[in-house]
This record gives sequence, structure tokens and C-alpha cells, in this order.
Amino acid sequence: MTKAGLLLPLFSAFLVTAAPTTLPPGDAAPFIARIEAVQTAGRGEFDKLTLPALMQQLQVPGLSIAVVQDFKIHWAKAYGLADVSSGRLLDTNTRFQAASISKPVTAMAAMRMVEAGQLDLDKDINSFLTSWQVPVSELTRQQSVTARALFSHTSGADDGFGFPGYAPQAALPTVVQILNGQAPSNVGKVLFARAPYAEYKYSGGGTMIMQQAMMDLCRCAFAQLMQTTVLTPLQMANSAFEYMPAAQSAALAHDEQGKRMPAPWHLYPEQAAAALWTTPTDLAKFIIELQTALRAEKGQLLSRQSATEMTTPVRVGPFAVGLKIEQRGQEQYFSHSGANWGYRAWMTGHLSKGYGMIIMTNSDNGMALMNQLADRITNAYGWNAESSK
Repeated sequence: MTKAGLLLPLFSAFLVTAAPTTLPPGDAAPFIARIEAVQTAGRGEFDKLTLPALMQQLQVPGLSIAVVQDFKIHWAKAYGLADVSSGRLLDTNTRFQAASISKPVTAMAAMRMVEAGQLDLDKDINSFLTSWQVPVSELTRQQSVTARALFSHTSGADDGFGFPGYAPQAALPTVVQILNGQAPSNVGKVLFARAPYAEYKYSGGGTMIMQQAMMDLCRCAFAQLMQTTVLTPLQMANSAFEYMPAAQSAALAHDEQGKRMPAPWHLYPEQAAAALWTTPTDLAKFIIELQTALRAEKGQLLSRQSATEMTTPVRVGPFAVGLKIEQRGQEQYFSHSGANWGYRAWMTGHLSKGYGMIIMTNSDNGMALMNQLADRITNAYGWNAESSK
């Protein structure tokens, strides 16, 4: 992170501009103006900056936002560049890598398989796997590894790693090769070190076990399964679990200094864990589906029971089936963050009140910007005030 007052030459060459919103702001305009302006009530050095100036200060070329209010998309807006080399501007249809936000979207597809009677959250996952098996050991004698444990990072899987991805020209491993740590996989084998539900430890490898189980059950490609079960039904038209989008539809990867990475992006055969390309507007539809299903007998896709499974933490740790559950003051939220090579993303939604936000960036320094922006959005809408009541 650069110090206040220092702007790199890379960023002095252009002015961060906002692309037109695809959704007319209407009554959202005052909220957007407040978020973009200097934060007069704040005391930090970043509060003295407008949003475009904050992007320059933190060396983040591109930013895209969607805000949910009253169970609807209130507004969406994009700022800055998809590619600093060409000067191509972002718009709200520009796709970003969602990174680990792929995991809760995958969990929603799994819940649809549960509702169809194809999968059981609490049955031994080995009964659904045909291409690979969780090792049977003393650790699983009393309690088998289940889909619920894998999605909540309490299965005992001890990998603890994220996924670095692969250069676009690299040979890609299969899911089984990833699980076994076999070439050309660039990560280690998924090992189990604890009994299921004994402890919480974040595990990308556990999500990959779920990817293989879901593929074995549907006997289809994972990207196709996600398209038919979640993306198409929710009209997430700018989303896909394919490895590579059309270049002109994508935000390209940038480093912590806001410079273009040596490749436009990395590829992620770890699709369930890291491969989703999407937009904040599309992820807002995911948030709204969960919120709607939680307050009604059924959402567009999910039953209330399925939405409850995705938002009720298991016996240990902060995760439910695919989502982190947090208590902020008196309010409860679900959330997930994402960090891929050259991309950072975050989404959150209130469990019952129908509001939330999605922020996506094309920079390794995006998290610093997202932290500031989340506070600005929260304060503009008064969500902090209601949490303290």
C-alpha cells in the first residue's frame, strides 16, 4: 500500500472515470454521491479522498459494485479500467474472477441436487464419489466425511491452501490429479488430519472433493452443471465457470502496483473453488435468491430449508454450507471473499433485511480498497446505525 499523497506515474496518466450504470440509479443517486465523495464524518487519511482518488491512492485500476436494498438491486456501477495497457474502460457487464466466491455458488448447486434427491448433506461423501474416495481411517471411524463438513471446512481436510492457478498455455490437471497432488497439479495432495467436525480449517481441497462428487453424480462437465442448476435459472447472464471468457468482456489481472500481470489472467481447473467469472450484478441475484428463500416458503430456486442450510453454521467454526456467517452488532450476515491472481472480490448480505453489497476489483491490492468502500456503503445506508439499536 502506498503512503498518503504518493501517486504512482502509472495512475497519474489517467483519470479514474465511472462507466454508465446499466441500472438507472433513480433514488440511489444520493447514496452513490455520498459514497463517491470525501467522507466528512471520517477521521482516517483515506476518508479525505473521493472514491476515484482512493482508487488511485491504492493503485487499483478497476472497480465494480452492486448494492442490494429491499430484496432488489438498488444500483450497480463500474469505475476505472479493465486494462491499464490499452486504456479499456470497465462497465457493469465486465466480468471479473470471483475466486473463492465460486464456493458458495457451487454450494447452491449442491443444494439443488439435495432437493432433487441426488445428494445428502449428512451421508458419507464416498457413497456419491465414483472417481475418487476419501481415505478411510481411524479419523472417520465414528463420523464419516460429509458434504456438509466439506462445504463448511470442518471435514478434517488439512490442505489449507488456496490455488495459484495456471498460465493460459499451461497443461491443466484433472480434479483427481489435483486431489492426489499429481502432475501437472501445482498444489499438494489433499490430506486429512482430524476427525470430521473436530475443528474448522479452511480447505479449498475439500471443495474440490465436492466438485468431483457433483460431477460423478451428474455425469457431466462441472461448468455445464453450474450453468443449468444456478446460473441460467437466476439469469446470471454474465457468469460462467468456463476457464476463459472473451477477452473484451473481462477485466484483466493487475498486481499490487496496478500494473498489468504478465498474463491476462490465470486459469483455474479448481472450478468449484476458484473459477467463476461474474459481475457484481449477477452475484446480487445470488444474494437476493438466498434472502428471498429465507423469508418465504421458496425462492426462485431454493426452498427455505435449503437456504437455511446455507446460512446455519455447523458445530464448529463460522461456516454453514458454503457461506461464512457473521454477527455484527445485533445483525447477522452471510458473506464470502475471494482472492485470485490479480483479482479481489467480496460479497455480503443481511440474513433477513434484504440488503447487501458486492465489490469486485482487478488488482492484488483490491482488498484494501474494498475495506474502505464497504465502510462507505454501510455508512451511506445507515446499516451501522441500525446494528447498534
